[in-house]
Amino acid sequence: MYGRKSKTLETPSSDKNPNRVTGGLRAQGADSYKIIAEDGSTQEIPTQAYVRSLEDQQKKMRAAINVLERKTTRQESELTTIRNLIKRT
Repeated sequence: MYGRKSKTLETPSSDKNPNRVTGGLRAQGADSYKIIAEDGSTQEIPTQAYVRSLEDQQKKMRAAINVLERKTTRQESELTTIRNLIKRT
């Protein structure tokens, strides 16, 4: 309150498993709103928390895919060097 540093408004990063967060929101029924239009049709709109959990899930999967792609590329290059060594002998 009386400090010199101003507090920044950042969203705290959680170490929770995004799959469990998404599943928990779905289990609680907090994943979407149901809106009834004037003509009587219903429409489901996802909540911000549910969309955020899906984005976290996607971000985690993309990171895993990037790691696996790097490993695959490394293994392919090692395999070509081994093939070249075998051809030489």
